[in-house]
Amino acid sequence: MTQAISNRIRELIEHIRQHEYNYHILDEPTIGDSQYDELLIELKALEAEFPKYCDLNSPTQRVGSKPDSGFKEVIHSRPMLSLDNIFHLDEYRQFVDRLNERLKNSSVIEFTVEPKLDGLALSVRYESGELVSAATRGDGQVGENVTKNVRTIRSIPLTLNGSYFPKVLEVRGEVIMKKLDFYKMNERLGLAGEKTFVNPRNAAAGSLRQLDPIVAATRPLSFYAYGIGEVSEDVGTSHSEVMQVLKNFGIPVNPGMVNGSPERIQAAYTETFKLRDSLPYEIDGMVVKVNQLYLQEQLGYLAKAPRFAAAWKFPAQEASTSLIGVDIQVGRTGAITPVARLEPVFVGGVTISKASLHNFDEVRRLDVRPGDRVMVRRAGDVIPQVIRVMVNQRTVPVGPVEPPSKCPVCHSPVERSEGEVVIRCSGGLICQAQRLERLKHFVSRKAMNIVGVGEKLLENLIEKQWIKTPADLYRLTEDSLESLDRMAKKSAQNVMKSIAASKKTKLSRFIFALGIRDVGEATARSLVRAFSDLNQLSQASLDELMTVEDVGLVVASNVRVFFDLDHNLRVIQQLIDCGVCWDVQSISPDINELDLSGQVWVLTGTLRSMSRDEASERLRALGAKVSGSLSTKTSVLVSGPNSGTKLAKAKELGLKIVDETALLEIFRL
Repeated sequence: MTQAISNRIRELIEHIRQHEYNYHILDEPTIGDSQYDELLIELKALEAEFPKYCDLNSPTQRVGSKPDSGFKEVIHSRPMLSLDNIFHLDEYRQFVDRLNERLKNSSVIEFTVEPKLDGLALSVRYESGELVSAATRGDGQVGENVTKNVRTIRSIPLTLNGSYFPKVLEVRGEVIMKKLDFYKMNERLGLAGEKTFVNPRNAAAGSLRQLDPIVAATRPLSFYAYGIGEVSEDVGTSHSEVMQVLKNFGIPVNPGMVNGSPERIQAAYTETFKLRDSLPYEIDGMVVKVNQLYLQEQLGYLAKAPRFAAAWKFPAQEASTSLIGVDIQVGRTGAITPVARLEPVFVGGVTISKASLHNFDEVRRLDVRPGDRVMVRRAGDVIPQVIRVMVNQRTVPVGPVEPPSKCPVCHSPVERSEGEVVIRCSGGLICQAQRLERLKHFVSRKAMNIVGVGEKLLENLIEKQWIKTPADLYRLTEDSLESLDRMAKKSAQNVMKSIAASKKTKLSRFIFALGIRDVGEATARSLVRAFSDLNQLSQASLDELMTVEDVGLVVASNVRVFFDLDHNLRVIQQLIDCGVCWDVQSISPDINELDLSGQVWVLTGTLRSMSRDEASERLRALGAKVSGSLSTKTSVLVSGPNSGTKLAKAKELGLKIVDETALLEIFRL
């Protein structure tokens, strides 16, 4: 019995180690997370019941040590040297020339290049294949013993794979936190009211140096090897060969390594720089090394760095500069955004003079003020942003930046919906900053349906200042349109016909076309059912609006704000004066018609006698709700040819199903 337990524990340990190798090294997991957890739970239970069979390097022993009062010093058996930096192509070429000159061109140098991970350097020591200690770089000669914390990092094997390995093997590498893991952890810490980290590198360093290993175990750290320190016997003749051996041992190695000539290395640097922002981890450059180990030994070392390697840095992504002021920008949807105006600074490969501050909550959080010294970050094509303020360098007392009470473009009041951080201009139809988006919405198919008036034409008309509000569309002439570039006579005639045809519409479409915030098609129809006259709607109180189906406080407030602004009422009157109208009687069903109030209908497949939009409109006029998806609340499914999966699902749910003929009979009742 006891032998069977011992065998099962060893079997579980081997299975779990293999799955960790598949996951962390090969990136090819063969079981799901829940299945992995089941193995771990079984192993924990057996070890708890039979502690004499518990192995110090069992996967269950990664977590649970007592907190340290402080880290003990570790003297590195071989110094953990830093690297000299190169920043430009000319410096890289000089580096290559120096190596060739020192070797007197006696050997053809093969180079390797790999991403320079932005984390914390670590040395992990294995003896007879078992992890015995781990230490930070420190000053290169003396580091800190962080073994307990390192044992919690799942990508670092506690026992090496295979049956043969050096008696002593020191693996050098970088502890990092991947971007997605960092964002999730910060979100979790923020919700718990705990301090968050500035960036993944700080998070990795702070987590690895946690005095409590149980806390460290909750931090999503990763490790990638980039070299070796002390080793009792040779494990390869080249750097790339050594990395492959480490990978076979189950140790994650620095991804993205390329071997080749100086020209191939240069190309790899350029390729990786382009991919930098899409990588799952932060990198700040590439490490170039001589691949052959015997040549590394010939080239030797300087006091603090090897001659055979260098860090070819990418252009800095962060830089400090002075904040001149905070400008206010109004977006196409009315969002009002603070923008930092900066002393020009070179960062991320370009000179920038503006950076995003996101919103006024962020301005308050950063406590950013004109005259401050700020740190700016630019990652690839991402908009530059201010990430922190050097408050200790603030010399001139300046008050905090306050959000505006009025739109800086049209001077309409600003509004902020409950639960949102963004403040918006309420100007709507008359705000120049929002003009294009508002007009695109007004002419769209489900609004006024003005065919032939698209974004390009609207941009042209706005640029010529021929249209400022939707009413100006109805004042256009065929001659003026024909004078535009690429606008033939026939095209101008078609646009004018479409504009004229759109004058006769439905009130629900007209309300939707006005672009009232949060008022979509369904809400517009609900408002029309409750207020069949536009004047009634425009004068309805907040309480009256909130009695409408699907209208809560936020939507009711947005409707009330829209109709409280005189300029919006003026535009509506101008549209009416231009001939826009609707048939009030068509808004609600005749008293003799069938009442479908409270019913939920779904349309699927093809209808021959009308479009699905038209059928939906007629069903809504009879009081029904029309949904795009089936549920147990669905009353009727209207099924035409090519119905697809909805028909099968409706049968499964036991729903009532009718065809187009039955639907037409309902409309004739």
